Amino acid sequence: MPISVASATEDHSIRFHQYHLEDMGRVRVRKYCEIEDREVDQGEIGKSYQLTKDQVIPISDEELRDLPLPTAKAKAKAKAKAKAKAKAKAKAKAKAIENVAFVPLDSVDPLKIGEGYYLAPSGQVAAKPYKLLRIALDRSSKVAVAKYAWSGRERLGLLRVREDVIVLHAMRWPDEIRSPEELLPPPVELSDEEIDGALALMDTMTREDLEGEEFQDTYTEALSQIIEAKREHREPPKLQEPESQAGQIVDLMAALNESVQKARASRGEDADVHELPKKTAKKQPAKKTAAKKTTAKKTSGRRPRSA
Repeated sequence: MPISVASATEDHSIRFHQYHLEDMGRVRVRKYCEIEDREVDQGEIGKSYQLTKDQVIPISDEELRDLPLPTAKAKAKAKAKAKAKAKAKAKAKAKAIENVAFVPLDSVDPLKIGEGYYLAPSGQVAAKPYKLLRIALDRSSKVAVAKYAWSGRERLGLLRVREDVIVLHAMRWPDEIRSPEELLPPPVELSDEEIDGALALMDTMTREDLEGEEFQDTYTEALSQIIEAKREHREPPKLQEPESQAGQIVDLMAALNESVQKARASRGEDADVHELPKKTAKKQPAKKTAAKKTTAKKTSGRRPRSA
């Protein structure tokens, strides 16, 4: 199915250039050949794979084009049709999607899901299969796993429905996901009270959407204020410093209780929520407890010896 791709998100980050502080001259990165010790232009640059320290394997664009990528060939045909009709959008690139499976969304590891792109049918021929796929995905509550060509290589993608549009999420191949075993924490024990406390905190912080001040980019906003102040030759505003957090949690239950209170206060809620259970000492078997009490009495009856 030939489709057009448009980014589903916008990057509002403030980006900087590098400048020479002494004279504010722009510092640029130039491409040099380390053997000839001279700058080279883009036409002199090709692709190679470093097999060993002393052996480099050159790969030409022709060799890459001849690779067995069915989606890339379909993409080329779609581009040819788009050029013939001269109706290709300026910001959209023609792609071809080949569905290979349909799976439940919760079966896909979120680590494999990347950036999202809106898909639109490329031409009248793709309109009907596009609508058919959208309705089928919507009614089945499943997502499609597809292959597509992008920047000269074959990629894996996830297709889902958002409102009336199909969304493509770039996916990583299974062997690109690192194992987390080496990052696991050392074994620890948790009490039932601590687990109940964490669940109560989650219940307090549960919400229906991600709207509100907590989800605004305060860093970019503050940076914009500094840039605007400097542009107008005035003193940048003094920004409120965030509250310092303790570096180590001594009492986990106390920390959970404090977090619940802060979460309720930030949302202006006075409604009743689950009270966190107080941390209690673990009960010991009756025989051992009695033995400890007897020992304590004997010890208390002894007088310390004088030096």
